[in-house]
Amino acid sequence: MEQLHAYWRMEYIEAPRTKAGGDLFLELPALGDDVAALIIYRSPLSYLILNRYPYNAGHLLAVPFRKVADLVELTSAERADLMDTIIFGQTVLRAALKPDAFNLGFNLGAGAGGSITHLHAHIVPRWNGDTNFMPVIGQTRVLPEALASMYQRLRGIADHLKSTA
Repeated sequence: MEQLHAYWRMEYIEAPRTKAGGDLFLELPALGDDVAALIIYRSPLSYLILNRYPYNAGHLLAVPFRKVADLVELTSAERADLMDTIIFGQTVLRAALKPDAFNLGFNLGAGAGGSITHLHAHIVPRWNGDTNFMPVIGQTRVLPEALASMYQRLRGIADHLKSTA
């Protein structure tokens, strides 16, 4: 039998879970520690966070600070800010990882695969040929860089882009 060692998964297994009725996307920005929360950027009405359980290396989430379940519940200002945050996320990922493409999307409701009722957009960098046998046959994703080092890389570029804007 082949062995695949994923030592970093223990952090996921042992991580405290959000209390019933809690909202992770409200709790993380309130921590006051963007490094621990993996927040790489804050705009006036939304923020970018590195997905702790990514589909691909560099998978970001754009999240409005105010909890809503659907796009129609956002104000015009929140919609514009969220879209600008999504575009900024793509800009950061292009500079850091040079992906060939992106998957961008919202899962609105449980039937669409949404597991968190707080609206958020997925920004997933993609590379030509990035799907191999591991996710298809082995039901396992292989991430080439540790979450902490990916965070530092993306946060550094986000900070640089903000300072030159």
